[in-house]
Amino acid sequence: MGDDRDLLALMRAIAGPTAPRNASERLAADPDLAGAALVAGATRSNPDDHFFPDHGIHVYAGDTALHVAAFAYDVPTARALVAAGADVRARNRRGAEPLHSAANGGPGAAAWDPARQAATITYLVDAGAEPDALASGEVTALHRAVRNRCSAAVEALLAAGADARRPNGNGSTPLDLARGTTGRSGSGTPAARAEQARIVAMLETVTGG
Repeated sequence: MGDDRDLLALMRAIAGPTAPRNASERLAADPDLAGAALVAGATRSNPDDHFFPDHGIHVYAGDTALHVAAFAYDVPTARALVAAGADVRARNRRGAEPLHSAANGGPGAAAWDPARQAATITYLVDAGAEPDALASGEVTALHRAVRNRCSAAVEALLAAGADARRPNGNGSTPLDLARGTTGRSGSGTPAARAEQARIVAMLETVTGG
C-alpha cells in the first residue's frame, strides 16, 4: 500500500490541471491506493502542503482519493476508484464522506460545474452513499450544498432522498440556511443570489415551508 506521498500524488493527478490526467495510470500501478486514507492532512498551522489550488481543495487526515474525485466532480474516476475498492462511506477527521465533498464549490468558483456536480452526487448515492450522512456539527451534504448555493446539487440530493427538514447541530434546517446569509465570499453576487432563490423555492415546495 502506498504511503501519504503516493496517495497525495494520486489526488493531485485527479484534481490537478494537466490533461490528460494520469490518475488511471497511478491507480493501475498501485490499486491499493483506492482504499487508502491520508494519515496526515491540512491543519491550521500547515495548510499549504495539502491544498489543491485548481479546485480550492484542502485535504484532511482520513480523506481518500474518492473524496478528491467527488470534489472534482469526476464521475469516471470515482467509478474506477469504487471498482478498485474505494469506500463510498469513508470519513475524514471531520466526519465528511465523499458525498459531502461533492457538495462543495459554488457560484464564482473556477471549477464549479453544476451539471457534473449533480451527476457526481447521483453516482455516489447509487454506489451506496447515505444521503443524510452526518459530518462534524451534524452537517449533511444537503446542508453543505445549500450553504454553498448549489441548486443543482440540492435538487440531486432531494431526488436521492435527503431529508429537507433535518437540522444541523446548531438547529438550522436546510431552509433556514437557504434563507439566511452564509458568510461565504461571493455569496452576495447575482449568480449566488439566483442560486439562493432557486434553492429556497425548492425547499419551500418540499417542506411546505
